[in-house]
Amino acid sequence: MFPDSLDALTLIALCMASFGAGLIDAMVGGGGLIQVPALFGLLPGQGHATLLGTNKISSVVGTSFAAYRYSKAIQVPWNAVLPATVMALFGAYAGAYVVTQISTEVLRLLLPVLLVAVAVYTFVRKDLGSVHAPKYTREHERLFGALLGLAIGFYDGFFGPGTGSFLMVAFVVFFGFDFLAATAGAKMVNVACNLASLAWFAPSGHVLLGLGLTMAVFNLTGAKVGAGLAIRKGAGFVRKVLLLVVCLLILKTGHDSYGPYLSKLF
Repeated sequence: MFPDSLDALTLIALCMASFGAGLIDAMVGGGGLIQVPALFGLLPGQGHATLLGTNKISSVVGTSFAAYRYSKAIQVPWNAVLPATVMALFGAYAGAYVVTQISTEVLRLLLPVLLVAVAVYTFVRKDLGSVHAPKYTREHERLFGALLGLAIGFYDGFFGPGTGSFLMVAFVVFFGFDFLAATAGAKMVNVACNLASLAWFAPSGHVLLGLGLTMAVFNLTGAKVGAGLAIRKGAGFVRKVLLLVVCLLILKTGHDSYGPYLSKLF
C-alpha cells in the first residue's frame, strides 16, 4: 500500500533517493545514508518501524541483485562468506528483537568514533585491499566467518548504519581479501541481514508494500549501475568510494549523535 498523503513529487524524490542508495550500496555499502533519511524526512507522519520496514523491502531487492552480479563476475570467497551469511540471519533477527528492549544511545555515540578509525586506517594503508591474500586456513575462515556474520548481523538488526562498509573493511583487514572480493562477500551477508529484519517487520505490519516495491525498482537500477562500475574499475576505485562514503557517514552520524549535546552548549 501507499500512504494516503503521498503526492507525486514526494514519490519521485523517494525513487531518486532509492536509485542513489542502490548505486552506492552496490559498490561499498552505506546506501542507508541516502534512503533512510529520505524516508524519514519526506514521510514524517509514518511510524519509525514502518519506515524502516519499507526501507528493507527496497534494499533487499537491490542488494540481492548486486550479490548476484558479483557472484557472476568475481570468485566469491564462499568458505568464509557462507558461514557469515547463515549466522547473520540469526544475528540480525536477535538484534531486531533486542533493540525493542534496550536503548541504543551508547552505540549511537560510539559509532562516529568507530567510523573515524575505519577512515583513518583505510587512508593510511594505501595498499589495503589491493591484493587478494587470505590469511587463514579453510577451517579458521569458516569459524571466523561465522563469528563475523553473527556480530555484524546483530549490529545491523540492532542499529544498522554503515553495516555494509564495516563488513567490507572486516573482510579486507581480518581475512586479507581484496576490495572486490570483500564487496561481493558483504553483499551476500547484507541480503541475509535484510531478510532477517523483514522477517521481524513484515508479520507485524510495519511495511508500506506498494511504496517499498516501487522504490525497489529504482534501487535495483542503481545497484545494477553501481555493481557494474565497481567490477569494471577495480579495487582502487572501490577504495576511493569507500573513503568518501565513510566520511559522509561520519558527518551524518556525528551530527545525529552529538548535535543535540553541542546545541545545548552553544
